[in-house]
Amino acid sequence: MSTANVRNIAIIAHVDHGKTTLVDALLKQTGTHESEGNARVMDSNDLERERGITILAKTTAIEYKNHRINVVDTPGHADFGGEVERILGMVDGCVLLVDAAEGPMPQTKFVLGKALQLGLKPILVVNKIDRSDARPDEVVNETFDLFDSLGATDEQMDFPILYAVGRDGWVAKDYKHPTTDCFELLDLVLTHVPAPKGDETKPFSMLVSIIERNEFLGRVVTGRVHSGTIKKNQPIKAMDREGNDIQRGKAVQLFSFHGLKKVPVDEARAGEIIALAGLDEAFVSHTICAPEVAKPLPAVEIDPPTMVMTFGVNDSPLSGTEGKKLTSREIGARLFQEAETNVGLRVEQGGSAETFRVMGRGELHLGVLIETMRREGFELSISRPETIMREENGVKLEPYEEIVIDVDDEFAGSVMEKMGLRKAELTNMIADHHGKQRLIFVGPSRGMIGYRSEFLTDTRGTGVLTRQFKEYAPVKSTPAGRRNGVLVSMASGTSTAYILNELEARGTLFVGAGITIYDGMIVGENSREDDLEVNPTHAKKLSNVRAAGKDEAIRLTPPRDITLEYALTYIQDDELVEVTPKSIRLRKKGLDTHERKRHRRAMEAGQTV
Repeated sequence: MSTANVRNIAIIAHVDHGKTTLVDALLKQTGTHESEGNARVMDSNDLERERGITILAKTTAIEYKNHRINVVDTPGHADFGGEVERILGMVDGCVLLVDAAEGPMPQTKFVLGKALQLGLKPILVVNKIDRSDARPDEVVNETFDLFDSLGATDEQMDFPILYAVGRDGWVAKDYKHPTTDCFELLDLVLTHVPAPKGDETKPFSMLVSIIERNEFLGRVVTGRVHSGTIKKNQPIKAMDREGNDIQRGKAVQLFSFHGLKKVPVDEARAGEIIALAGLDEAFVSHTICAPEVAKPLPAVEIDPPTMVMTFGVNDSPLSGTEGKKLTSREIGARLFQEAETNVGLRVEQGGSAETFRVMGRGELHLGVLIETMRREGFELSISRPETIMREENGVKLEPYEEIVIDVDDEFAGSVMEKMGLRKAELTNMIADHHGKQRLIFVGPSRGMIGYRSEFLTDTRGTGVLTRQFKEYAPVKSTPAGRRNGVLVSMASGTSTAYILNELEARGTLFVGAGITIYDGMIVGENSREDDLEVNPTHAKKLSNVRAAGKDEAIRLTPPRDITLEYALTYIQDDELVEVTPKSIRLRKKGLDTHERKRHRRAMEAGQTV
């Protein structure tokens, strides 16, 4: 197919504004792919389907009116924003999706800014127009203001506007007159997005934008052919951003895209998006090119990680009861393998042979990795997340974020008070006529660790909080964190309803009756600021008067649900999260009373535990 009949576009938006659902509708209506039931075909792994978010950028191709439209579905969550920047370098146009009620959000601003810098001319699609609180005209005006504030050119400001309900599979120029399909969007792509350009007379070169691993072919890299022609088995090499040769080899296999499948091809020309196998050391931002090429293609620098956790072996008394992969060798091999393809991730050996420092872009980024590993049968112990500090000219710097909160009026005061304790500064406050307020803060990432669960409690689950990395700036004083202590078991055994009923007066429980407990396991949150050692396995002494049957009448309050995200942001420096295929437990680093006292004294003295 001639490159004149090819279009390369990206779908960009804030998280949960409907990118993947819209791409799914395009695939179905063009007959490219038919999914079963309501499953989104572009969400390729279980975690993406369960969470309803896109984690990995993916390429697909749609055949429409004798044209091939290569579509890249990009992540919307800020933790995976590194994927978006590189993908935009592969395409000639983009579709910007904005929710008809929420309007432009932090990630909308981030991805749109990158697109405008690259000279792309976006198509605006106002999605979810059927929402009861939709305000399409206001959202278009807000988006126009956003284009203006980001320095868009006059040509970029003259963006076409469409309205859609991706879930129902329609896109229209006028939201008052819905259509029955998405073809108006595809027609606009053909006329508004230019065909890819590239000089076929120059030697072959392409920039790596996406990496994946194939068990038969090894590392497979995806990118857009910048110049020349590539043929199967042709000699090639990989260069880094500085122009140093990384590896030489040959193009063992070439793939084009058709729907969700990679189709083997013998040749690809400038302007096409292809996948290539043959170089195991090529990485994102590297240039794959003919051996005679001496200068690398300009590449976006990969954003550095901002958060670190320590992954270690699970040394609790329950180790090995659920998982099969327990050793540091297995954990290390899996982590270093992940770092090969997970662009925002860095892995280093920890302070001991049994620990590894894993650095990522945020809590969700690292949480997804942990969840993936536990499903693969790993058992792990995870430390409290820490932000990664920098030092410039003798000044210590830490990462800051822009935090946007949408909340009902009645909860705004409480949220502002809590954000103040976490050293976040209110930069803007926007009220609307629906009884909601949008609060915009700038604050240190360190202060936001552990706040999400508290925020949901404070707003009774109605608030929406989004975060976006902003910059590195001088360190502020220590933000407030968890205020209460914990209830720590000082015995091993099985928890009993009798004693848990007594402990409910001391705080909030994390475990129910009949659960296996060990010395050092955290079983609840104390109602006071200090930790309290308890024995949740204590059974009632039986006598003629006190019969065992009376325990059946005890009605315990359901224990707090401990999710992985909650656990990671809840623990303190002397605590760990024990992650196994079936359980998530909180524990102290010290597994007996004396060791816990030693850890506590070290923390009070400001030493690393």
